[in-house]
This record gives sequence, C-alpha cells and structure tokens, in this order.
Amino acid sequence: MKESPYALERELGMQYYATATPGIGGTLRTVPEDFLVDEISPAGKGETTGPYLICRLTKTNWELQHAVKEIARRLNISHRRIGWAGTKDKNARTTQLISLYKVTPEDIAAFSLKDIILEPIGQSNEQLSLGDLEGNRFDICIRAADPEDLAGRVITVTETASQALPNYFGLQRFGVIRPLTHRIGEQILHGDYEQAVMIYVGLAFPHETEEVRRVRTAFMDTRDTAVALRELPVHMSFERSMLSYLHTHTDDYAGALQQLPPKLLSMFVSAFQSYLFNSALSHRLSEGHTLTDPLPGDRLIFTNGRTDAVTAANISAVTLHLARGRCSIALFMPGKDETDAVTGNNAIRDILAEMQITADDFRKASLFVRTKFDGAWRPIALKTMIDASVQETNVHLKFTLPPGHYATTVCREYMKADPIRMI
Repeated sequence: MKESPYALERELGMQYYATATPGIGGTLRTVPEDFLVDEISPAGKGETTGPYLICRLTKTNWELQHAVKEIARRLNISHRRIGWAGTKDKNARTTQLISLYKVTPEDIAAFSLKDIILEPIGQSNEQLSLGDLEGNRFDICIRAADPEDLAGRVITVTETASQALPNYFGLQRFGVIRPLTHRIGEQILHGDYEQAVMIYVGLAFPHETEEVRRVRTAFMDTRDTAVALRELPVHMSFERSMLSYLHTHTDDYAGALQQLPPKLLSMFVSAFQSYLFNSALSHRLSEGHTLTDPLPGDRLIFTNGRTDAVTAANISAVTLHLARGRCSIALFMPGKDETDAVTGNNAIRDILAEMQITADDFRKASLFVRTKFDGAWRPIALKTMIDASVQETNVHLKFTLPPGHYATTVCREYMKADPIRMI
C-alpha cells in the first residue's frame, strides 16, 4: 500500500494505492480514442414494442448531460423524455443505450450533431434508468509512460487488480475540471440553496479558461446576474439557466437549482454519499486493514444483493466465500434512513457529525430533489482481470467493470500521477 501525494485525491477521500511500486506516469486521454467505453446492456433491450425508442448513442468528447440536452433541443423535445442507464466519460469515445419517449426512427434519421451518432435498435415499454446495465468494457491507452522497468511495474499492478484495488469513486464522479459536485450536495443537505448555487456558478478552478474564471469570480463577488449572463459563454447552458431564473426571481435559489435536469441535481447529493464512501474506505486502510481480510463487525454484500455480518464464529467461512468471489466486504453510503450501518461505522459517523448532517437532512433532500436517497452498500474492493500490453512507452489496458465502478480507479493505480493527467 502507498499514500497518494496529491491534494485533490486526498480531498476527495482517495488517499491510498493498493500497490507500493512507483507509478508508470504517462498521460490518459491524449485523444478521445485513447479511452473507449462500450456499455454492456441487459439482453432484450429494444426487442419489444412500446412508446420508448431505444437508440445506441456513440459520442466523442461530449459530457452526457450536455449531450442529452442538445439532443433534446435538436429533436424539439424535453430532456426529461430521454433516459439512460449509466453516465459515461466526457473525454472519451463512448457507446451506450438511451431511451427517447415518443420519438420515431424517422426523427432520428433526420437528426445530425457533430461527434454524436444515434442508431435506433428497437422499442420498449419502459424508460432506461440509472443502473439498467450489466457493466462496461474499456479499451484504454496510457501514453508516454516512464520507460524504466515499465513492463515489470505493469505486471505488478495487473496482478494486484486481479485480487483487489480500492473501489474508490473516481475523479469524474465529482467533476473533472471542477471537482465540486460533493460540495454542492453538502449544501443541499444543509438546505443552503444559495450557497449551492454560488458554488456551482461562482467557484472558479485553475484549469478553466482565464475568461471563465474571471466571470465566475466577479459573480461570486457582485451577485450581478445580468453581467454574468452577458459574459458567460453560450455553451455553459446549466449556469446560464440558473442565472436567467435568478435574474427574474431574485433570491429564489431553490428555484434556480431546480432549473437543472433532475438527474444532474440528484447527482450532487449522491456525490456527497460517494465522498463519504471514499473517506471511510481510506480510513479503513489507514488503520492497517486490507481489502480482502474480514474483521468481526464487517458487513458483506453477496452477488445477489443480500448482506450479512461478519462475526468471530463465521469468519473462517466468510474468508472462504470471499476467496471464491461469492461476496465482498462492503461499506454503507448513508441516506434518509437511520441504520446500524451508519451508527456502527466510526469514520462515517464522525464525518456526518462534524458536518452536522443527519438522516433527516437526506429526507429533506429527497423531497427537494425528488430522488430517493435510501443509502446503499458498496464493495470496498474492485477486482478485474486486465489484458495489459506494453508497446514502447504506451500501455494498453482492456478490462470489464460492473456498474458504478470506475476505470480511472484502475488507471490511477498504474499511473500514480497527478490526477489532472487522467482527465
């Protein structure tokens, strides 16, 4: 195990690597084609009739929420009529299914948008929803890696990945250029909608353009919506929607937030849950515990979703189940229900207490966002077989992950580089 030296990773709770070997460095996503993602959809999608048109969406260098909003605009429909199973990377070429309510194949035939391809594959009686996928296949190239013992370091991480890596939520869960979704979620949980809006619109980050940083900073200082609307680039549609609403509904920050697509709004609170998970996992590792050795009091999640507790009496049987891949040690991401899973986890309990966030705050956020935040168990270990190859100073990785697992979590283990080189 090795600690991350990068402030951004530590701020997001990603404090450790599983391997102690030096990183290979390099750069991810030199071009979008270096990061290929192919969604694995359940069998039968698009093979029935119904009001939902199922399409295969291939996009290059598009953030999904912005892509959906632009697709809706071009088709002259509400973005709420478009559903999807998983959020994919922006700086990549990704393929996934989306559902479009009461859209015809003829509508899609007339559709045209740069770097986006829509292919109808059938109809369905149900909208696609988050989680309606079996996983994702990745084909990734890390370029310009450190040549010193490159093959040896790649082998070490590849072998470790087949056993266990920390199953962190990756950087893109929190925002790539602006990693702040969890901060907005925290403010929504506090009911401080004004601060949530100010963070989203007004907080500038170093890797934005100088002009955008200037406009954000000025708005943070002056709250002048007219000036911000005039000077923000047109493509920053979410910020502009919020500002436009505030311009005509002074100080209605709750209403401004609700101008965002519901799925984007819900992602803020779930990002805070992700931050809690990352922090609790790092706390476990900091105490010297492993990802695969059970401790009395640990909770297990089985492949069918069932959970169970580890006790002194069953620890031998549990160790065998873990070795055979029947279950994983899990941590609980808290939500609106009080559970022993929260009160029994010192790390999460202490973070929530320090931030003064309770289950009641999650209940209020559920009503505001109109999304259930019930809490969920998540395995602490990511395990995958990786087909890794080295060509001069380029490293190619092919692997498959279950839903909700992050390829960048795998890549960071190889690279151990500044996270900005992974976006």
